[in-house]
Amino acid sequence: MPAIHSLAVFCGSRVGNNPAYAEAGRLLGQGLGQAGIRLVFGGGRIGIMGVVADAVLAAGGQVLGVIPEFLAKWEVAHEGVTQLVVTETMHTRKRRLYEESDAFLIMPGGLGTFDEAFEIITWRQLRLHDKPILLCNVSGWAEPLIATIDHAIEHGFADPACRTLFEAIDTVPAVLERLKTLPAGQEGHAERL
Repeated sequence: MPAIHSLAVFCGSRVGNNPAYAEAGRLLGQGLGQAGIRLVFGGGRIGIMGVVADAVLAAGGQVLGVIPEFLAKWEVAHEGVTQLVVTETMHTRKRRLYEESDAFLIMPGGLGTFDEAFEIITWRQLRLHDKPILLCNVSGWAEPLIATIDHAIEHGFADPACRTLFEAIDTVPAVLERLKTLPAGQEGHAERL
């Protein structure tokens, strides 16, 4: 299988209250740019989204931003990216992010990031795709999300195999190392999305 050439990153439109989150975004963007991995992201120039995109661009990398029209003003669309796609709806945004990516990385963020994380994990569970999903647990940020999945498994609402749908990694340097050996995923039944 081919290597990872395009990575969708789901992350916050805010930087959060721990400086480690923005620093992780900067390190990620720098690493992606240096590795020649195209960033595919939500298209905003604010928050961790903007930090990652700016760092990829500063490192000479390529950035595809995908933002729905109604959010372009709210999240202040990043006009400096390599390519900016404005979609009509949130769903068409998510589908485009999916289509343009070989793998997915979930970084610190809020409700929108949780939504994207659970949706892309669920799509994999439903065999709509078989692309790798990484979860970067910056400063323990992802522990409650992982605990929620474990809780669903413990109470019989999810199969234990759900824990194999994603890979939790503690640091950005470890994520960048993993991307070097991670095979690109397989398309699934995107027509069902």
